[in-house]
Amino acid sequence: MLVTPGVESLAVVIEEMRTWAYDPDLAALHVGDLGWNHQFGAQALAAALRVWQVDDRLAAVGLLDEPELLRLTVAPGFRHDEDFVRDLVADLDADDGRVLPAGEVALEARFGGPLHDLLLGQGWEYDEPWTPLVRDLSEEVPEHHLRVEDVDPDRLDDRLAVHQSAFDRSTFTAERWRALTQGPAYSRARSLVGYDEQDDAVAMVTVWAGRPGGPGELEPMGVARDHRGRGHGRAICLAAAAALQEMGCSHAFVSTASSNVGAVATYRAAGYEEKPQVRDLRRSAPRST
Repeated sequence: MLVTPGVESLAVVIEEMRTWAYDPDLAALHVGDLGWNHQFGAQALAAALRVWQVDDRLAAVGLLDEPELLRLTVAPGFRHDEDFVRDLVADLDADDGRVLPAGEVALEARFGGPLHDLLLGQGWEYDEPWTPLVRDLSEEVPEHHLRVEDVDPDRLDDRLAVHQSAFDRSTFTAERWRALTQGPAYSRARSLVGYDEQDDAVAMVTVWAGRPGGPGELEPMGVARDHRGRGHGRAICLAAAAALQEMGCSHAFVSTASSNVGAVATYRAAGYEEKPQVRDLRRSAPRST
């Protein structure tokens, strides 16, 4: 059954997702993605979620990152359930707006299998490739040159300044920061800011842990525009890995568009292993009338 959860259900959805086995090599929808979207408020996050239930069990979670883009994850036990996948595809491909609008839309569903086969058979196509990168946390993380601090109210201005410099047209504000930290996913998250030898804030990252012993996600990571090319990206990615290791995570992972060769190089320099590319799905043909 497809439902849009209420605000009161957000914590339940997130905690249930934490229990699912997660493959970092695919970098699919993670609790950290829900946590990051909590910056827009609990009501907005709930409105952007679509969840599927089978006999009161959570079977799948979708996040509308944009009205035409759904990021989807399915509980491991349902990914090869033919009846469930068939019903899921019917919802995803419907043009009545229950999940996605008619016309051109995109779907991030990186676990493949019957879902991909059915959608491809209905005219969907593969979209641009993304590259997952994963760092094993079973060994000690190397040192780096930045002084790294957890973000607190006294360091919030530094965090915001780096974020706004790192991302063009960023709309991230102190108000959004406070909303993000009040979300249920932030109970197992940390935000870090890195300072150089001149005590300038030069890099930032937020890390999100899943279940204990599972992988944790970097979302987002950025280096201030005027401080690039000095190894700060590598350093803050190492700091992120160390933080997730302290939080009991098995791996640190991130995903970036394969065309963003600079980002891929930065993560690789920090010891993140490049995994096989994954592709989103796109429905490009307009619906006939």
